[in-house]
Amino acid sequence: MKHSPVPQTTLGISGRIAAAFQNSAITPLLALLGLLLGLFAILVTPKEEEPQIDVTFADVFIPFPGATPTEVESLVTLPAEQVISEIKGIDTLYSFSQPDGALIIVIFKVGVARNDAIVSLYNQIYSNMDKLPKGAGVGEPLIKPRGIDDVPIVSLTLWSKDRQVSAEQLTHVALGLETEIKRIPGTREIYTVGQHEIVANIRIDPAKMNSFNLTYDKLRQSLNDNNMVSMPASLVQGNQEIKVQAGQFLQSIDDLKQLVVSVYQGKQGKQGKPIPIYLADIAEISLKSDIPKQSVWHADKTDIYPAVTIAIGKQAGQNAVDIADSVLERIAKVDNVLIPANVEVTVSRNYGETAADKSNTLILKLIFATSAVVVLVFLTMGARESLVVGVAIIITLAITLFASWAWGFTLNRVSLFALIFSIGILVDDAIVVVENIHRHMALGKKSFNELIPVAVDEVGGPTILATFTVIAALLPMAFVSGLMGPYMSPIPINASMGMLISLVVAFVVTPWLSRKLLKHNDKHDSAQASHEDEVETKMVRLFTHLIGPFLLGKNARKARVGLAAGVFVLIGIAVALPIGQLVVLKMLPFDNKSEFQVMVDMPEGTPVEQTQRVLQDLSRYLTTVPEVEHLQLYAGTNAPMNFNGLVRHYFLRNSQELGDIQVNLVDKKHRKRDSHSIAVSVREDLQKIGEQYQANIKVVEVPPGPPVWSPLVAEVYGPSPAIRKQAAYEMQALFHETKDVVDIDIFLPAAQQKWQVMIDRSKASLMAVPYSNIVDLIATSVGGKDVSYLHQAQQKNLCRFVCN
Repeated sequence: MKHSPVPQTTLGISGRIAAAFQNSAITPLLALLGLLLGLFAILVTPKEEEPQIDVTFADVFIPFPGATPTEVESLVTLPAEQVISEIKGIDTLYSFSQPDGALIIVIFKVGVARNDAIVSLYNQIYSNMDKLPKGAGVGEPLIKPRGIDDVPIVSLTLWSKDRQVSAEQLTHVALGLETEIKRIPGTREIYTVGQHEIVANIRIDPAKMNSFNLTYDKLRQSLNDNNMVSMPASLVQGNQEIKVQAGQFLQSIDDLKQLVVSVYQGKQGKQGKPIPIYLADIAEISLKSDIPKQSVWHADKTDIYPAVTIAIGKQAGQNAVDIADSVLERIAKVDNVLIPANVEVTVSRNYGETAADKSNTLILKLIFATSAVVVLVFLTMGARESLVVGVAIIITLAITLFASWAWGFTLNRVSLFALIFSIGILVDDAIVVVENIHRHMALGKKSFNELIPVAVDEVGGPTILATFTVIAALLPMAFVSGLMGPYMSPIPINASMGMLISLVVAFVVTPWLSRKLLKHNDKHDSAQASHEDEVETKMVRLFTHLIGPFLLGKNARKARVGLAAGVFVLIGIAVALPIGQLVVLKMLPFDNKSEFQVMVDMPEGTPVEQTQRVLQDLSRYLTTVPEVEHLQLYAGTNAPMNFNGLVRHYFLRNSQELGDIQVNLVDKKHRKRDSHSIAVSVREDLQKIGEQYQANIKVVEVPPGPPVWSPLVAEVYGPSPAIRKQAAYEMQALFHETKDVVDIDIFLPAAQQKWQVMIDRSKASLMAVPYSNIVDLIATSVGGKDVSYLHQAQQKNLCRFVCN
């Protein structure tokens, strides 16, 4: 007897879709296309550790030489703030009025395109330059935009066990590696931290300079005048164009020494000829590294060594794993070529490796979750049904990965967690459809053409409603403001897309798979039927045993009341756990990172040598911690920033009293404690060491989610600087007395010793000495001044005047 197909008019939308695709030849092609799209997405989607957040910072430096903070505030900071605040899309403005200029930190709202933000900022500032008093000495603003792509993904620390290898030589090796690494496609900004630049030092002897009646201005002018080359000019001669260029650059120390800076007209020789005065006659000239104002050191269990660090960034949209692997491969190739045999290269950061590790771990968990669902279906419905569900899940995940790539997401720990999180609800649609088809197969002897559309239609409405209910519950999370919204957005968006895709797969692909893979009841043998009846009987008995006492018998009512009371008691206990702090409420759990930082703030005016000494004492303690593999010490400069450092602007920590220790831990597979436990355990001991030097020691961990300026920030407002200062110190004391508050800092520079040289303008005028020349000479005598360049074959070195 043949069964006629179910009329389409009696079916809902889900049944009609199932009827249309269960026999269609295009259904397997669509399934294959979905798998290929998923494979394509896995191959092309960049792997990164953190989600790509479109957040743009910009630091605006406005110089005002010689001005006090009060003058900077009134003449520069306030007008600039008013101008910048008119830009649409700005979230927060921070301003710092300091001696010699202002720093304004502009934070745009999350989601504002980087190019649009930078163009708007440049246009707004430079179209309102008339509001800054340039006549008073205010200089041109310097705008430095920052974003997530400015965070280096790889750091290489160069050091040597050979004590004869200096930081100057390491700098030379690092600069050569910079050029080599820049050839790798996809790399972005590459720079060296702690480099000791080679400088042509011209140390002038004032007594000799005066004896030859020379002035500093004349020396500077002579050096610049003798270090010029003209632009090529054209000369036509003999029916040919000839390029003519006049002059030559200063190219060596000998050129500097033989430079005639004046002609002495005093005592003349027997022939009455003037005596030429060479630069070497009045100055000591050397080509060597400058006096360091910053230094980098590498420390391990054995000792502390001079070092430099190369930081490598990547372009937006590039795969961090591939870029990191390419960098390490290139370094291996140039070993003993560009890297001397006695120079070691330590990978002090590899976000490509950590991104691959997290991605692979989460992918394994995703496979485990999918396998667990398939096994559960196998135990409850059978092997063929579990195969249908497994294939449907794989197709759903493949298309979801492609949709995630098309949306612009990368493969990172948040986007992959979204898939793991949603795997439990993604499989619901396929399981419900397969289970109902399985049930209809057991009820009668209808053909697949009849039973599949009816079975799908029966559960189609509730399945659609359940899908959109879950989406309605998840999707609002995508509209959370601040950094948290875009950071966590892969969870609601990927899960919602996955739910829609799973619904389509359940109605389109699952009926076709069921028709091809499931075994019809007409062909069931007696043994199979007997087995299914036995399984069903066991499940009924188990269900009756568990639920029966609450539904049947004289004591059923009491049992239900007891069950309700037990549920309410358990709910009460669960609610009481956070109140009793047995369970700590947090936005995100601590992540087991491979690094943390130790920030060192010395009193203002501390020289870099003292900061370096404190860092080395702290490192000697840290190397005794079993889980610490190696350290990098940064004195007077900042370590290559991470995402946390980008938000907190650690890259501005470049004065001599500031230091930074990058603590790198052994692989988490080889240690029992997580990074948070290690960081907490060393904080007290580090602060005890810091107290000996009046240093403020802060242990900074990489947060598990989007970073903030600080977990607690108190902004102090008041009518006068004195009142604000007093209130700030009182607030700081209050934080010190608060339990569980550690690593307290204050943005209020302490008083620093300063010598002010007052110049008598009247006497300077009477002696015909320009006031500006006196100011310039004193500044040059104390701190030196860059006046020109020494043009060598492959590099340019500064020429710096230094007076004894």
